[in-house]
Amino acid sequence: MIDIIAIDGPAGSGKSTVAELLARRLGYAYIDTGAMYRALTLKAMREGLDLRDEEKIARLSMETKLDIVPDALGGISVMLDNEDVASLIRTPELTENVSCIAKVAAVRQRMKDIQRSIGARGKAVFEGRDIATVVFPKSRFKFYIDADFNERVNRRYRELISKGVDISREDVDRDLKIRDHKDITRKIGPLKVADGAIVIDTTRMTIDEVADRLQGYITACF
Repeated sequence: MIDIIAIDGPAGSGKSTVAELLARRLGYAYIDTGAMYRALTLKAMREGLDLRDEEKIARLSMETKLDIVPDALGGISVMLDNEDVASLIRTPELTENVSCIAKVAAVRQRMKDIQRSIGARGKAVFEGRDIATVVFPKSRFKFYIDADFNERVNRRYRELISKGVDISREDVDRDLKIRDHKDITRKIGPLKVADGAIVIDTTRMTIDEVADRLQGYITACF
């Protein structure tokens, strides 16, 4: 699994930004697996489904076509039934609901199958919550990106404010605690450090410094 770089970590750790930067540096595809769960959540909300009905959510996942396609600028198109929904899946309401979708065992199995299919294309940086533990446990390059909780709150707060979201730092703090708890205690594919993964604390590091660290580990192995 030399062509797959697996990056896990909690919200606000910087893993998405560093994964995208690393992918550009290496000429690899950047795969944001969390966007796939968000896209399925969007579809469920559009159809007015009861997000607590795991049977219906599981059936929906099997009937849905999902893909992540790199664009010409180094970003991604999030394809939901052939519609690019990348600009529609970051709303606060959707963020609140995505955990209902992500905890369904059948959904996680479906996502794992799709992600492995994408990985079969080769040369990709995958980031998410269970990439190194479940999706690509045999990947040669496994990383866990973390940061101090307060720093993660600050990063997420700045990100949301920059996007025009009307939210307080206290709200971000509360939401992140809830999200961490759900990610860590989830029965299927919980967030944890994979065996053999390199843990990097990004609290006092810039994104370029983190990317340098990862790239250094990778190039040293070739």
